[in-house]
Amino acid sequence: MSAPARRTLMRAGLTGAAAVGLGAVASRASASAAPASRPRPTTPEEALRELTRGNLRWRTYHERHPHETPAIRTALAFGQHPFAVVLGCVDSRVPPELVFDQGLGDLLTVRSAGEVLDEAVLGSIAYGVLELSIPLVMVLGHQSCGAVGAAVEADETGESLPAHIQYLADRIAPAIDHGVEGTARVDATIDANVRLVRSQLAAEPDLAARVATGQLAVVGARYELTSQLVHHLD
Repeated sequence: MSAPARRTLMRAGLTGAAAVGLGAVASRASASAAPASRPRPTTPEEALRELTRGNLRWRTYHERHPHETPAIRTALAFGQHPFAVVLGCVDSRVPPELVFDQGLGDLLTVRSAGEVLDEAVLGSIAYGVLELSIPLVMVLGHQSCGAVGAAVEADETGESLPAHIQYLADRIAPAIDHGVEGTARVDATIDANVRLVRSQLAAEPDLAARVATGQLAVVGARYELTSQLVHHLD
């Protein structure tokens, strides 16, 4: 099978274009087509502004819960055109669609404990950027991250963590800030880990090529559980 054919098949599978009972219509629809009347941010700057506006609504309790109508749900059966990839933690308190007050079809969310990268995570992000032309990738850490706390504790005690959790700790370990102690070490490592993951993503050749042309931005941010604010990390 040729590369274009494989990409077409992948888009169809991931967007639901081949859903049972909808195949006849779906065959005439583009898998990456955005539903009509839904303006989509097309630049990294526009995408970041939209996330910022959404977070403001969230933290001031003015959520809109957009893009949930029957018409939108029907349109999305035939394609998706999200405007940002958010790599976040699995923590149940930090769902990106709520934190940024976005709806169906708006965000491509990838979640792993501590925002840890592996091939599946990298492939998922690359899919969003290369196949759906998403202009923004955000690595979103958060206050009181349990995965980072576990990695710091394992580093300090030398004890191994259970099963596959040790894998997470090993991936976070290079970001541990040994210049501070106690809870401050965990807090500083949360930020350092976001920056590490962001730099790793930005160094990926396919992503770096798009960053170089201005088509893509890879940014780091942190969510504060106490204030619900998302702020950007340099």
